[in-house]
Amino acid sequence: MLDPVLLRSFVAVARTLSFTRAADRLAVRQSTVSQHVRKLEAEVGRTLLARDTHTVALTPDGEAMLEFATTILDTGERALAHFRGARVRGRLRFGVSEDLVLTRLPTILAGFRRRHPEVDLELTVGLSETLEAELDRGELDLLFAKRSPGRTGGTPVWHDRFVWVAAPGYRPDDGAIPLVSYPPPSLSRAAAIAALEAAGRPWRMACTSGSLSGLRAAALAGLGVVAHAETLLPSGLAPVPGLPRLGEFDFTLQTGRRALTAPAEALAGAILDSAGSLRVL
Repeated sequence: MLDPVLLRSFVAVARTLSFTRAADRLAVRQSTVSQHVRKLEAEVGRTLLARDTHTVALTPDGEAMLEFATTILDTGERALAHFRGARVRGRLRFGVSEDLVLTRLPTILAGFRRRHPEVDLELTVGLSETLEAELDRGELDLLFAKRSPGRTGGTPVWHDRFVWVAAPGYRPDDGAIPLVSYPPPSLSRAAAIAALEAAGRPWRMACTSGSLSGLRAAALAGLGVVAHAETLLPSGLAPVPGLPRLGEFDFTLQTGRRALTAPAEALAGAILDSAGSLRVL
């Protein structure tokens, strides 16, 4: 049997991609976390984490171990919650921006469902500003999305910026810049148009799609350039140099005006715990 103590240290490192942050989260010394990970690697006979002085990354075996470890720890937590009567129940209306659907968020949601099977989870995927309006109308309990400029509140998950991406090798010519974009209201669309107009660069809308898969397909076909979150670049697309600099923003967890429910608090905690690995596509 794999020792849950070793698994807990490994999962903390895998989710934060940092031995220091993992030690802080577990309230132990960094050397203890390192020792636990080395012992786990020795037990399974595989390298689970690739690390140097600056970065930590999961190996393919580490990816597999993270799934196993999460399942094992979730099962133990569910058993304790059952016998202690600390079960989370209720309805949770969760909104998430289109940018996040190709991240590890589905894995987080799967773990949440295993841990809290009595929560009725309703998922809404859409554009950040549309979801913010739904949150303000009381139609969502928790929102994970880009925060609109000028909007306050919410818990920052990470800071990001928009960058230009397109098919590898794509270079815009001297004519109007062809844009591939979400329909309005869209923060990335607004940022792209504002940057081009501020720089005096003509542009045209080459493709509009409400889904990330549609934008990716259009960009890969060479239809134009996409303004997209730098940390969540869709597979196959590459940065495009020579275009005006785009703005910065935060991915945040936002709640409605009512008090945070137990299901919303539990899911928010799961997302914050996994923020370090969430951005890996």
